[in-house]
Amino acid sequence: MAAVLQHNIHNTIYSVMKMFMPLLGVSFIFLSSVYDQQQLVRLNCPLQELCTHQDLNTKEAWAQGYTGKGVVITILDDGIEKDHPDLISNYDAEASYDVNDGDADPQPRYTQRNENRHGTRCAGEVAAAANNGVCGVGVAFNAKIGGVRMLDGEVTDIVEAHSLSLNPQHIHIYSASWGPEDDGKSLDGPAKLAKEAFLQGITKGRGGLGSIFVWASGNGGREQDNCNCDGYTNSIYTLSISSTTQSGSVPWYSEPCSSTLATTFSSGNPGEKQIVTTDLRQKCTDSHTGTSASAPLAAGIIALALEANVNLSWRDMQHLVVRTSQPGHLSATDWKSNGVGLSHSYGYGLLDAKAMVTLAKNWATVGPQHQCVHPMLTEPRDVGNKLVFSKSVDACWGRPEFVSCLEHVQVRLSLSHSQRGKLAIHLISPLGTRSTLLFPRPNDFSSEGFNNWTFMTTHSWDEEPQGEWTLEIENTAVSDRDYGVLSQFTLVLMGTGPSAANPSSFDFPRPSNNSCKTFDAQQICIGETWKRSRFRRTGSFV
Repeated sequence: MAAVLQHNIHNTIYSVMKMFMPLLGVSFIFLSSVYDQQQLVRLNCPLQELCTHQDLNTKEAWAQGYTGKGVVITILDDGIEKDHPDLISNYDAEASYDVNDGDADPQPRYTQRNENRHGTRCAGEVAAAANNGVCGVGVAFNAKIGGVRMLDGEVTDIVEAHSLSLNPQHIHIYSASWGPEDDGKSLDGPAKLAKEAFLQGITKGRGGLGSIFVWASGNGGREQDNCNCDGYTNSIYTLSISSTTQSGSVPWYSEPCSSTLATTFSSGNPGEKQIVTTDLRQKCTDSHTGTSASAPLAAGIIALALEANVNLSWRDMQHLVVRTSQPGHLSATDWKSNGVGLSHSYGYGLLDAKAMVTLAKNWATVGPQHQCVHPMLTEPRDVGNKLVFSKSVDACWGRPEFVSCLEHVQVRLSLSHSQRGKLAIHLISPLGTRSTLLFPRPNDFSSEGFNNWTFMTTHSWDEEPQGEWTLEIENTAVSDRDYGVLSQFTLVLMGTGPSAANPSSFDFPRPSNNSCKTFDAQQICIGETWKRSRFRRTGSFV
């Protein structure tokens, strides 16, 4: 009875406040439930004098008028409770389907244990309605949200492909928080049909601008897993998102990975706050966890940026993430500089919604993607205790596929070894950036090695690729019975060509010492001297 009375009083206060919103010059007043208040604390720092850490700066993006309106997101998961009172007003049937049962209704299958709650929880983070006195407020609370029920059954290549290719001219963003087992020994990725679905999505989705696939980086930290052994989150077509805790620490479940692009908040150790969102049976929860909770927050922020500029391509969005994510106040042991801060645990740092929409508004699209393939190995090499292999490349100079400014770098390896999990693999760029492609995985006792497996790094973003690249393969736990042979090493450089240099809006003079990595069309330096501090804001997530 007390809860009902409190709810009624709360809504009465909101109704009165809403009458005076035009007089106050206020667009949004978030006065719903206690969950709304908790969620706002997670997305912003409303009391600056108490702030000691950064936040996602969503409130500042909302203040500019960006709330996700006109953007469609779908959650690829175990279904979505479409009639949930916090989701029903934003539910989009055209962005939904039940692949498991082959019908149009994505409603979850209810069980006593409520195990099919994952998709509904993710959906609320993205697009829970504001000002309705229910659970909380989504990052993009005016976006349309759908769900694909595809995990509540056998997940085959056909199921994945069908889900990834649902209505690509209507859906802008696909959010996924799943992948191979986080057991520290699996090596798996999309099969033939799913690979084709990704390719069709980025080439034809959204009228040729490309579908945006947001992917959770994985929860295998306790098992010392590595997300470069996950072919979904290490794909160049997915925007891979990791987690940080309330206090800005690396969570116990986090997987360090060179393919991770950025980070949002999620759960941490006992006593630290978790994520507020919608739950099954029209309920709410304040205990959504893991990178599963981080990816939907990123999808919501990306929706805000798309509302600011609907013409952003899938690669434009990754450029915006790299240029605006904030490394400050995130604790890690491996922070390094590539013109900006980056880490295997966090990528380029914490997503910043305000910086994203600010940069998106006047962003000019990057040029066509160039891909340069360099076969590096002419004969097999024994791994031994440690193999160091170096070779200079011209990045396809003088050919149409010439890459002058890097985005993604792939390393395709065929490598036999008596115990795959003992290996650590590093790639060093011509500018000295060291990417760890694989950390040792103590649970991986496989003797199958890697058969044309693709590793990926984003850590050389915006570097010049010409020069000497070095691959290091190290056996971190040597025994007399170990053996290993590297039989294939192919370096794939991806980025832009010289006629389409990176179009940033930053106004910097070209340095006289030729130290600049990248120039825009007006020959203004935008590489080594990125001044991202103009977007930097000190806040808190408590």
